[in-house]
This record gives sequence, structure tokens and C-alpha cells, in this order.
Amino acid sequence: MRFLLFLLFPLMLQAQALSPEQIASLRSVTSVALPPDASFLAYTLSVPANPLTHNLPAATHLYVANPASGASQALVTDASVAGVSIRPRTQTITFLSRRPGDSGSRLYEIPSTGGTPKLLHAHPTSIQSYSWASDGSHIVYVANEPSTRPKSDLPYEPELFEQFVPHRKAYLQNVDKAGHTPHLIDIPGSVTLAAWSPDLLSVALSVAPTPAVDDQYMAQTIYIVSHSTKTITDTLLHRGKLSSIQFSPDSKSLAIRGAHNINDPIDARLRVVPVRNQSAPRTLMPEFLGDFEAISWTGATTIHAITSENGETSFVTVRPDGTTFTRVLPTGGPIFASFSASTNGAVAFVANTAAHPNEVYLLRGTTLRRLTDSNPWLKDLPMAKQEVVTYAARDGRSISGILVRPMNEQAGTRYPLITVVHGGPEAHVSNGWVTGYNNPGQYAAARGYAVFYPNYRGSTGRGIEFAYSSQGDLAGKEFDDVVDGVDHLIRIGLVDSARVGVTGGSYGGYATAWMSTYYSNRFAAGVMSVGISNNISKWGTSDIPEELFLVHSRKRIWDYWEDNLKRSPIYFVDRSRTPLLIMHGKDDTRVHPGQSLELFRHLKVRKPNLPVELVLYQGEGHGNRNATARYDYHLRMMGWFDTHLKP
Repeated sequence: MRFLLFLLFPLMLQAQALSPEQIASLRSVTSVALPPDASFLAYTLSVPANPLTHNLPAATHLYVANPASGASQALVTDASVAGVSIRPRTQTITFLSRRPGDSGSRLYEIPSTGGTPKLLHAHPTSIQSYSWASDGSHIVYVANEPSTRPKSDLPYEPELFEQFVPHRKAYLQNVDKAGHTPHLIDIPGSVTLAAWSPDLLSVALSVAPTPAVDDQYMAQTIYIVSHSTKTITDTLLHRGKLSSIQFSPDSKSLAIRGAHNINDPIDARLRVVPVRNQSAPRTLMPEFLGDFEAISWTGATTIHAITSENGETSFVTVRPDGTTFTRVLPTGGPIFASFSASTNGAVAFVANTAAHPNEVYLLRGTTLRRLTDSNPWLKDLPMAKQEVVTYAARDGRSISGILVRPMNEQAGTRYPLITVVHGGPEAHVSNGWVTGYNNPGQYAAARGYAVFYPNYRGSTGRGIEFAYSSQGDLAGKEFDDVVDGVDHLIRIGLVDSARVGVTGGSYGGYATAWMSTYYSNRFAAGVMSVGISNNISKWGTSDIPEELFLVHSRKRIWDYWEDNLKRSPIYFVDRSRTPLLIMHGKDDTRVHPGQSLELFRHLKVRKPNLPVELVLYQGEGHGNRNATARYDYHLRMMGWFDTHLKP
């Protein structure tokens, strides 16, 4: 606590364009739903708790907006909501929520004009997701089976690791029939996705063999199930990651947002497959130098999609045979996250820019306008210049990233730099809002830093080949790309080479540890979050070992033990002279907190005079969810950089 107070005083004494308290209070739109006639617009808003009084996750509230006037009305603010949808035919709003008195998440309905939510369906366990049939009466929903763990009369029970984890099952229910018993679709495995066919004859399900995260990532199978018999009629031969399945309007095909094959690190390819004869999906436009971030059928021969392309996004239409690709909205505008289309041509988006987090945007004809303003005070604050930068890596490959320049930048002045390495590596940073509890962004720029987000090789948003380009080369050229980006900013006269910092979480934490050991002569400060320090013990303690093999290392760890060790930051601790702050959630199952402890112990023993601290967050996992833990993280991160990068 003494260290935290030490950090807090300089943050309070220096006037900021954006304060830690304001960052902690930022609201953000998370989803949007339009009815067919676009007469209203439903959206959800993430509302953080006050970190000074409540260490809780953000709540998600339900709002409705008038598309013409933009006026918003709160519908549900006394509980968090999820899975917001427009009920067919009635045009009421449905959502999942665990309301006061509920034992789990249930399905509710509310008119767009407001009122008291009505319970539509409750299951003995929490409903995790649902999909409406076109008749507005039937739903298919996913919920956990009841626990099968035997009861014990003893006063203490140990945890039986990865045993008695319940499967997720799919159920069919007519919510208009009082007392109707849901029909279980009895398929072995755990259901992840479920969707109705428009003709009501079938349901598409994606099913993993076990509830394990690894199987959910890498081993889903798509089944077509008869509504009448509840039996499998077809199996679609998709392999690899999967995030969306949608029937075509004629119910004869599925559009899939998923992996190109089992080795694809991301579920961002557009694939189409007939739902008969055990067909294999076909990737549309495999040569496309971007990703498909969201998809939706909007006609018999039209799929609308959001694409990400080298740090920007666009809104496009694609024919289901892949022959026509048309940009409705070009790159260079807001960063689109998701969308909902009506039948009259209106489209609602969740989108952000460099000046604000996610808000609702509405497209009518060719006019795109912002509809909501969830943080009105932001427009009164100055914002630093933000841009896409491109540079050549040492092997000549073109790499890009996002640069936030120091506010009130003076020509000829060199500035301290915070390099923020994204996780994954199958992810990327877009040229939108880049400020948060663990992202310095505009906050650091206002304090005289340059902030650099490199989209190193292996990042997404640049097509299949670029995403594959780092596989089998952990900490190799991918992290060299980060250093080459820093060198570019030094070369153009922006950055002081003696005051370069690095931070990141997960795979970005791995990069931070690597820069603080292997490349320690280049970095004057590091802040590592939920990062990897030992690839050998990481493989043995993570919940995704098969994903690590299939889309990252491409070799089994027992086939190259020594190489894994030499690609681990602990192997290069003797090189370290970078002051390092390490932070980790104690309940992290993706990257075990032992990864941070290993690096901390090695550094403390072998470099006893080096400034190194380890902070463990109780109740947090792979990144902080709760308000006070996030606020604390931000203060410590910026205090560490101010201490070691500022004169």
C-alpha cells in the first residue's frame, strides 16, 4: 500500500487531460439489435463500478434508442443483461439476466417502450445462450447439465481437478406453451453454438467432445439436427476454431465465421457450406488480406460483414459463392466491432474511434451517423494525435502498428516511449480507442509519452499467411518486429532510445518478459501482466495445450525441450537489467501465476539489486475484471513508467 500511495501523489499533482478516475469510469456500448423495420434500436452499455468503493465487475445495462432523434431510454439497470435479441413477430426485446431472487441466468422479455421485464423461461441451471425460431415461439438454448459430483458428508471436500465439469446441452422450448417441458437434444459432448433454420425444420449445433476450453477452441463439430426427431441429420466437416454459424434465408446453407483449417490461429474466415451430404465448408476469398470480424445473411444472395484490414475496418457485402466483394463503407472511418441489420436497409453498429470508446452508429442509405454519447465529458478533453505507422522489419517484411504521439509534441524533441504488445499473438490493435486500465494510450500521451502498439507478424487483420507467419518460431521474428518498430521511431527522431518501456498481457506479457531479459539492453522499464516466462512449465499448466501445439508451436513440446527452454525469458535472466513490475491474477487458468513467480524468483536471486516487484490479484484470472483491481493496476503501471522513464 505504501508503494501505491507513493505512486498516487505524483499522478494527482500533475493535471491530466484524462485521469485514472475517468478511465475507470468509462462507459462502452457492448451490443446492438435492430428490429426488421428499424423502428427502435436496443443496445447494451457497460457501466463500471466505482473503484474507490466497490471492487466489482462492470454491470451491463439495457437501453433503447430512437433511430430518428437519437434519444435513449434506460430499460433495465437493476441487473446485468446479456444475449439481447429482438423477438420475431412481437418485436419485443429479449435478454438473459440473473435478476434479484433468481438462482441463475433466465430469459426475460420487455417491450421497447419499457415496463417490468417478464420471465419467459427458466432452466434449473443458468441459460448461457439462446436463439429464436422465426415463429417467435420456439427457442433453442444452451445450459449446463446439473452437477454429477457425488455428495459428501465430510466437513471438507478437496477439488477434483477437471473432474465432474458439467457438459453444456441444447434444449428446444416453446415459450408460449405454459408448463411445456423443454426437449433435450441428446448429443454426446458440450454444445457451444446453436442456430435455427428459417424454415423451422432444423437446428445447427456446434459441439465439442468435452467441456474443456481446449476442445471448445480446437475440436468443435457442426451438426444439423431435425426439429421434429431431435436427431442428427447431417455432419459438416469443419475443423478448427469457430465463432458463428448462421443459416441462409432458404435454409440450405450455413455461413460460418471460423478457421481456414485446424492450424489457423483465428476464427475470422468467411466460409459457406451446404447443410446436406456431410459437406466440407469452403473458405471464401482465402487470398483476402484481412479478417471477417462479424457476418450476417441479409438476403438470399448477400452476406454482410465487418472486415478488419491493417488496423482499419470496413463494412462489405459478399456473395455466398465468393464472386462479388463490395465495400458499403470503406476503411478509414470508425472501427466497427459488431452490427445488426434491418430488412429496410438500416444497419446499426457498435463502433469506436481514436476519440471515444464503443458507441452506437446508424447507417441509413449512404449516411453513417453516431447515435449515442455515453461519455459526454470526453469531448471537452484534448486528445493526442493517433495514426497508423508502417515500417520494414530487419528481413524486409512490412509491419504496421498504431502510434499515439505525445500531446503538444515539439519538433526536435525526443520523448520516452511505452511499447504495448498485444496478446494472442492472434490479435491486433486497430486505429480506434486504445486507452484502458492496462493500455496507456491517451493517458500516457498527455503525460509526455509516445505510445506504440506494434501489430507484429502473427497478428490478425492481414490475412491467412500473415497470421501463420510466426508459427513454430516463438519469441523469434515476431518479437524482433517489435524491436524493429522501436528502432523506426528512434530513427525518425521521435523517441529517446534510453527511455523505452514495454508492457503487455498474456502473449504480450511474454513479449514484455522477453524484452526485459533477452533484449534488456534496449528497454529501460517493463510492466508484465499474466505473462509467460517458461515455455516448458507453461505447457504443463495451461488449459489450452492442444491449441498451443496446433496454432503456435506446431511441434509437440517433448520433441524439442531444449529449444522451448531457450525461447523462455528465464533462460536469459543473466542479461536482465530492466526494472520489471510483474502483475498476475491468482486464479488464472490460461497462464498460471507460477509463470510470474518463476521469473520473479530468478530475478531476485540472480539480480538482487534490480528493481523487481510481483503483484498478485486475488479473485482475478487472465486479466483483471473488477473495478478496484483495474484501478490499482493502472496506478502501478503508470507509476512504474514514470519512475523509470522520466528524468
